Amino acid sequence: MTEEEARGWIEALVPRETMGRLERLAAIVIAEMPRQNLIAASTADHLWARHIVDSAQLLPLAPANGKTWIDLGSGAGFPGMVVAVMRQGLQVTLVESRRKRIDFLTAMAESLGIADRVTVAGRRLETLDSTSYDVISARAFAPLDRLLPLAHRFSHRDTVWLLPKGRSAASELEAVATSWQGDFRIEPSMTDPEAAIIVAREIRPGGAQPRGRDKGSR
Repeated sequence: MTEEEARGWIEALVPRETMGRLERLAAIVIAEMPRQNLIAASTADHLWARHIVDSAQLLPLAPANGKTWIDLGSGAGFPGMVVAVMRQGLQVTLVESRRKRIDFLTAMAESLGIADRVTVAGRRLETLDSTSYDVISARAFAPLDRLLPLAHRFSHRDTVWLLPKGRSAASELEAVATSWQGDFRIEPSMTDPEAAIIVAREIRPGGAQPRGRDKGSR
């Protein structure tokens, strides 16, 4: 996906005001790059495809009636800040423990005019109080066998987990097959033919084989 294609895909989905906020988000990230390594330098010229569309593609996989979303290891705000901009009314919690990133995300939410709907939880996930969310996302946060034990207490029965992965999606599902039960599927990524998104719900500890399937088997 080229930058032009990525911008066009977003423009077809959102009103002009939202597009303006996303453009502002992109500019804020680029402006901050000399001060901290928010994204890989090699992806800076492909920000819309590699980061904004890569984040936005999670929204159609999320429940339409979901009200709360927690994003683990938010870093530069992908995907949590993007989905907060794109879906009005969504309450988003960004979990980020690094001080410079915490300050950056807090300032970005204020600059984008969404600070009333975005909470920056500036601490390690292990120290957060248990609260259930409708959606849990994690982009490059931890492998599935580490992520599920850490984050399960933030889910309820109908929570949807949206977990962008590279080539490791299938192998990560295999790694939890003997320790976690749930409804798992693998969706292809729009932005990288070698990447995928693990979509899961009804996750619970147990010894049964996860019901893994790819998009073509549904």
